[in-house]
Amino acid sequence: HQLTVDGKDVTMTATEFRLLKLLMERKGRIQKRDHLLTNVWDYDTNIETRTVDTHVRRIREKLGHYAHMIETVRGVGYRAIDI
Repeated sequence: HQLTVDGKDVTMTATEFRLLKLLMERKGRIQKRDHLLTNVWDYDTNIETRTVDTHVRRIREKLGHYAHMIETVRGVGYRAIDI
């Protein structure tokens, strides 16, 4: 798992990488939180958790000025967008 931003290697956890990879593979399509919980963490979707939001925040921090590439769709989930 390797991410490079502006020529610099960025260290990510395996979970952060899986989440970013899933968002990028489905670029432009909204990914609901429960879908992300199921596909990235293998969690039961009946639980209430802020795990997705916390991980997205960490990924955005690591993306720096590319953080806007992960868009929040209020009340629904997230989507990756083109720059």
